[in-house]
Amino acid sequence: MACEGQQLKTGFLGGTFDPVHLGHLIKAQDVWEALGLERVYFVPTAANPLKEQLPVADPSARKTMVELAIEGDSRFGLLDLELDSSAPKFTIETVRILAEQFPGQRLFWIIGTDQLKGLHLWREIEKLAGLVEFACLERPGHPFEDPGIPGLRLHWIEGHVCEISSTEIRDRAMKGEYYGLFLPEKVHSFINSKHIYH
Repeated sequence: MACEGQQLKTGFLGGTFDPVHLGHLIKAQDVWEALGLERVYFVPTAANPLKEQLPVADPSARKTMVELAIEGDSRFGLLDLELDSSAPKFTIETVRILAEQFPGQRLFWIIGTDQLKGLHLWREIEKLAGLVEFACLERPGHPFEDPGIPGLRLHWIEGHVCEISSTEIRDRAMKGEYYGLFLPEKVHSFINSKHIYH
């Protein structure tokens, strides 16, 4: 939390959240705590521009799952500005909107070390680096590497290393295996009630 006279700091965690799981929540908490952020917003995307595979759950279901996951936690919020398009949105487009919505604040885009190697492929990355600072957490099997992007403001966050993946959760659900411990109970119940991945 910012004290009087200090610049507010807000974090953003993008992803398909197909489904959102405890690893996402822990990642958001670690950055919130380490950087003293006012709030971390989850930003579900319609599709990832750098991935060919489309999300399994539809945008409405993924939005609902995030809402259920963060319900009652004032540290977290949801921004659905990327879900109104069937085409992939680039982070630079989203961040330009966020810069207008959060004027005068320091904006932090949360990523994992698995994304560092391909960060130079992000659309208009040098302009993006001028608009946001990046908060980076370790992902298993992906050591920290400086991507060497001019002007990049990168904060290394020593948080919890979680080997939970949405892909594994979907696979376990399709195979009829138990996956409830990997995500909030409300999200687990929603998936089961709607038979999303079964």
